[in-house]
Amino acid sequence: MQLEGKDIQFRNPKRRSSPFRVMILLVLIVALVGVLRSYARGDIEPLFMPTMTPTRTTNSFVVEANTHFLAGNLDKAIAAYQKAIELDPTDVTILVKLAQVQAYSSNLLTTDQERRTRLSEALDTINMAKEIAPTDSTVLAVRAFVLDWNSNSTLVGDQSEALLNEAEAEATMALQYDATNTLALAYYAEILIDQYRWVQAQQYIQQAMERDPSLMDVHRIQAYTYEILGEYNLAIQQYKEAIKINPNLTFLYISVGKIYRHLELYDQALEYFDQAANLNEQLGIKDPIPYMAIANTYIRLGEPMVASRNAFKALTYNPYSPDVYGQVGLIYHRSRNFEGAIPALKCAVEGCTPEETCEIRDCDPTTDPAIAIEGMPLSDNTVVYYYTYGSVLSGLHRPGDDKCEQAMQVFARIREAYSDDPTIMGIVFAGEEICVGAE
Repeated sequence: MQLEGKDIQFRNPKRRSSPFRVMILLVLIVALVGVLRSYARGDIEPLFMPTMTPTRTTNSFVVEANTHFLAGNLDKAIAAYQKAIELDPTDVTILVKLAQVQAYSSNLLTTDQERRTRLSEALDTINMAKEIAPTDSTVLAVRAFVLDWNSNSTLVGDQSEALLNEAEAEATMALQYDATNTLALAYYAEILIDQYRWVQAQQYIQQAMERDPSLMDVHRIQAYTYEILGEYNLAIQQYKEAIKINPNLTFLYISVGKIYRHLELYDQALEYFDQAANLNEQLGIKDPIPYMAIANTYIRLGEPMVASRNAFKALTYNPYSPDVYGQVGLIYHRSRNFEGAIPALKCAVEGCTPEETCEIRDCDPTTDPAIAIEGMPLSDNTVVYYYTYGSVLSGLHRPGDDKCEQAMQVFARIREAYSDDPTIMGIVFAGEEICVGAE
């Protein structure tokens, strides 16, 4: 069979290439080569890959913590050390440093409960270190130091002696493992001071001083030793040496200022209290302690108005602490502002409502936080607030009010706990006589 027409073809006939199509193809090839090169260099990541975020190392948190400590911001130092420990909970060096800073920071707290809690946290931290390294001399030395600070009888009552004995045992063990450990020598001296063994304390702190006078704690404890022994000028010198080593620890400045004030060198006392306040201002720390120290100094200088202004500033810095209200009440009392002293002392002793604290702080109830205060238990640190409160109530009693009734309730609580203290009971008797005579 013969087919007629065009010849049969087994391939398509050639088409002429379009110059525009060739140019587009070349551009695509060049772009693809560029993309492949960028991908090979890592400049381009595959789609749908998770976004990478920077991961901080343990060392970065330690560096941050050390920086905050040197700057004097102990709360931020504690937070950074804790983050480092979260990443490496077995690093004994970090645990030791954290325990030290936690203990130091208790000096900056205003109430017994706050100090008790912070020192308990320090003990928990150093206990973790001891579980990991039970024979490490420095761990044992720092544990002795933390136990010693925890042994304050005002904070722990009947447990004080047991804690102090345990502290001595830890310091002794630390020196058995390493007799040249300077911190162990210094902390043992501090424990001996608290045990009234002053001669031995001097021997140990002298050894520590000879071994490494570059440590702040060595000078701090030497100063503490001199202070206890009444060698105030020597104590000041040693506190100043400690300040040279760690110039941003405000509690060292407060210690110097208190000694100057005890010596009635008020200008020098104010200078050191001011330095503590200025350090806090630079760091943005609202610490009421320097301002209360300044206020108490101006009271002794016979300048009640300046004292009251500083006391009020302390209250605005920490309106949550019943201890600050108590101290403000004492300042007002010493300034003879008896009417103003009563509500502030009431907050410290009995507690007060948000409306009462707002009135004391002269706050705006529509914008300022509502703050209720819980009164503090009667203790060696708070009894002054109790008997001052009772005395002011009885002194301002007028017929028809209930101030004497309140005062007698306060005096009854004091009598139950301090009946064997002649000084305190003398104040109580005087207040009670006023109220009995008014009946």
